[in-house]
Amino acid sequence: MCKSTQRTRNQTEGSPRLQASAGSPIALRYQENGHVTLPWNQPGKPKNRGTIYVYGTTEPKEEENFLDVFDSWNRDGTGGDRRGVLLSKQNFDDGRCYQINNGNISEHRQAVYPHVADQLMGADLWCQQDIALPSNAPTGKPYTLYWVWNWPTAPGVDPSLPNGKQEIYTTCIDVDVVDSPTTHTHVQEGYVEGQSLDSAAIPSEFAEVMGSSTDGAEAGSSSAPSLTTPAPTPTPTSVAPFKVLTLTTVITTHIPWTSSAALAGST
Repeated sequence: MCKSTQRTRNQTEGSPRLQASAGSPIALRYQENGHVTLPWNQPGKPKNRGTIYVYGTTEPKEEENFLDVFDSWNRDGTGGDRRGVLLSKQNFDDGRCYQINNGNISEHRQAVYPHVADQLMGADLWCQQDIALPSNAPTGKPYTLYWVWNWPTAPGVDPSLPNGKQEIYTTCIDVDVVDSPTTHTHVQEGYVEGQSLDSAAIPSEFAEVMGSSTDGAEAGSSSAPSLTTPAPTPTPTSVAPFKVLTLTTVITTHIPWTSSAALAGST
C-alpha cells in the first residue's frame, strides 16, 4: 500500500504532522497535472478522471497489503480484517480545480473559479477531497490515512492499449489526533458563499462531511460533484474549522497489482 519511505511514521524535516481532533474535517489537496483540464491527452480515462478512496485506521501495518484494504474495508468497519474503514469516496475531479493552461476546460474554470495565487498552489487551483476523522478516533495517537486513486484506461479506446490498463496510485498519511479545543465557535451550519477558494471546501463534499450526503460517484461516472449549496439550518452549531493537508509526497503506483515509485508531480 505505502512506498517504503512511508511505512514508518517519519516526517520530512520542516513538514510537521497535521494535528486534528476526532471528528474534525480535513481537506486533502492535490494537483490535477492536466488530468482534469487536458483529458484528451489520455484517451480512455473515466470522465470523472478516476475515483479517490480514503481509508483510515489506527492499526496500520508496515507491510500493508494493497488488496487487504482496497475494495475490502467499508464504511461501517466490517469489511476485510476489520482494522480500518472507508472514510470517503469521491471523484478525482472536484468540479473546480484546474492547472493554468490554454485548454477550454482550464480557461472556463479560471473564469468561474478565480482565486488569489498563493505560495503553495501558485496560480493553479488544486483539487481536494474533504473528509472527516472518525468521531471515535482515539486521542493521543496517530490516525493513518490511505489515499487511493483508481484511474483505469478502458479497453478499445487507446490503440496502444487494446485491452485497457489498470492504473492505481496511493499515498499514506498520518494525522495526530489531539484533544478537542476547550472553546467552540458557534456558526451557522452550511457552505459559505463568496469565501476565498484558497481555503474553501467543495460544497457537495462539505455536505457529506456534515452528514448531509451518502456516497461519492462510482468510478467511471460521467458526473462531477454537484456545486449546489446545501441549505443552511436555522440552528447554530459548533463546527470545527477545516484543516488543509497537501499531498506533495511521493506516490506509489500499482500497475496492475505491483508497485513502483513515481513522483507525484510527474504522474
